[in-house]
Amino acid sequence: MKNNQISSGIVFDNVFHVECYDGNGNLKWKDTAKNLVVNEGLNHVLDVQFHGATQVSTWYVGLKNTGAVAAGDTLASHGTWSENSNYTGNRKEFVEGAASGQSLSNSGNAASFAINADSQTIAGAFLCSAETGTSGTLFSAADFTLGNKSCDDGDTLNVTYTITASGS
Repeated sequence: MKNNQISSGIVFDNVFHVECYDGNGNLKWKDTAKNLVVNEGLNHVLDVQFHGATQVSTWYVGLKNTGAVAAGDTLASHGTWSENSNYTGNRKEFVEGAASGQSLSNSGNAASFAINADSQTIAGAFLCSAETGTSGTLFSAADFTLGNKSCDDGDTLNVTYTITASGS
């Protein structure tokens, strides 16, 4: 403490847990990715909580190809990485349980992606406010800790996202 000032803040420590199963239900690989809450996501939290902006009622999980996540990324502009959309349907709804112990998760309803093309590189995941397209809010994105992963047609990716907040 300097000059009798108190320093405090909110820290988000969020993690994507991803498991890949082959067409027979066998686990092929799993990885964990600690995410970066991007500037757009932080601004959204502040605007909703303190400025009266409209909250997002439904968030969506997406998959990312190779490339590093940066704090300045938005859903419309993330020049160092691209989205992987070689799965059935659109981005998957993030169906979270109520917060408890300063944490919430979709562990009871993981986002499930049915991969529909061979030789897909999956490098991480992201959370955004749009089921499709680039008009929306990017909250966070992450790169796998163990490097890029490969998926094939018929594989299923199950993505669990846990958001944890703490005071510092």
